[in-house]
Amino acid sequence: MEPRVSYGAHVRGLLTLGMPIVGSHMAQMALHVTDTVLLGRYGVTPLAAVVLGTTSFFVLFIMGSGFGWAVMPMVAAAQSNGNSTDVRRATRMGLWLSLGYGVLILPIFWISGPIFLALGQNPEVTDLAQQFLRIAGFGMLPALIVIVIKGYLAALERTQVALWVTIAGVFVNAALGWALIFGNWGAPELGVRGAAISSLAVQTLCAVLLVAYATLHRPLRRYTLLVRFWRPDWTMLGQVWRLGWPIGLTGLFESGMFTASSIMMGWIGTEALAAHGIAMEISAVAFMVHLGLSNAATIRIGQAWGQGNERALRDAGLMAITLSGVFGLVVTALYLVMPAQLIGLFLAQDDPARPDIVALGIGLLMLSAAFQMVDAAQVMALGLLRGVQDAKVPMVMASVSYWGLGIPASYVFAFVLGYGAMGIWAGLVVGLSLAAILLMARFWRGAARQVEMPKA
Repeated sequence: MEPRVSYGAHVRGLLTLGMPIVGSHMAQMALHVTDTVLLGRYGVTPLAAVVLGTTSFFVLFIMGSGFGWAVMPMVAAAQSNGNSTDVRRATRMGLWLSLGYGVLILPIFWISGPIFLALGQNPEVTDLAQQFLRIAGFGMLPALIVIVIKGYLAALERTQVALWVTIAGVFVNAALGWALIFGNWGAPELGVRGAAISSLAVQTLCAVLLVAYATLHRPLRRYTLLVRFWRPDWTMLGQVWRLGWPIGLTGLFESGMFTASSIMMGWIGTEALAAHGIAMEISAVAFMVHLGLSNAATIRIGQAWGQGNERALRDAGLMAITLSGVFGLVVTALYLVMPAQLIGLFLAQDDPARPDIVALGIGLLMLSAAFQMVDAAQVMALGLLRGVQDAKVPMVMASVSYWGLGIPASYVFAFVLGYGAMGIWAGLVVGLSLAAILLMARFWRGAARQVEMPKA
């Protein structure tokens, strides 16, 4: 008979794992906010250039981060079986694939200027964006290392260190940016190049600190993570590849959907785009909680799957969904009760466009009550499925939902039926709802009833 773990134990386990991950995600957001604030004070054109550069960097990063995300459930399953060899093998090959991907795309950053010009970008902005990426692009390698090591440590239930390292990175980034962008404290004034150097330095620092912890911390030394690192392990490399590339593409499809929504919002007008951006920023903060709980669920499900404990697998999934749902209801109430106050936090009191942006933002934020519930449901379902190492079919389900239904529905609601900005968000809700239904059904009707799980 399968051992029964109480619901309370599952909740405690999920919160213990999830809250530091949530904090780490929040700190990662703070890194980008800091850059935006500093460059916004430096100049509009440099800000536009770095936004263009970091957006491009992020797209390529998302594609490559799938291998790091794949490490998390694989290590969790191996650890639950007491298989320290596979813990090491999966992490090493995750590093191999991540570094290989990073090296392959480095030339794109070097020739980014002609690419941006071909896409119709302003020549001055393009030149600065290329200057930024020729330096910051090298940060792709340490950034991907960070994702792999974070996944490895999280699967071993050591999430606190990633939180503290990321927080340290926020302060280092702010100090370096202040010095190198503006030329403060005796440093040269480097503008966008200063922002790039700061970004590269912080990514490298975080990677060094996490690798040092993963390899030197006494309880982790037994995994001998980097011993004979150069030796290929083609079997495990294939396993990480097969799980990682669909995860990376799923993330790309999702981020692409939100990018497309922003482009369509820009067609409506500046005020609509501003309101959309503010509502997205507010929603993103809440989403970090759901994402952290999803990551924790991946680990708990991976552990149960590795042990062949079907009951624990289902119970962990149920408690993860419950926690996410409770938080979602609290946030929904906040959106409905005080939308004007939340929107107003992002706007100057004397901004002439403030009344129009607030009015539109209130509508979007109230619609976001439904938006964030279905978004939470679909990201939670993805986390559950990754725990049982199921990624290819979920990728197809998600991409069809996002791009086959969500974006076309946004266009029809906004421009054919004439609902404008509200229509774009309504379309996103429709697409995310389909993803949530399909992905949840796949887990509960398939993966959660799986009988041929690996046995300890």
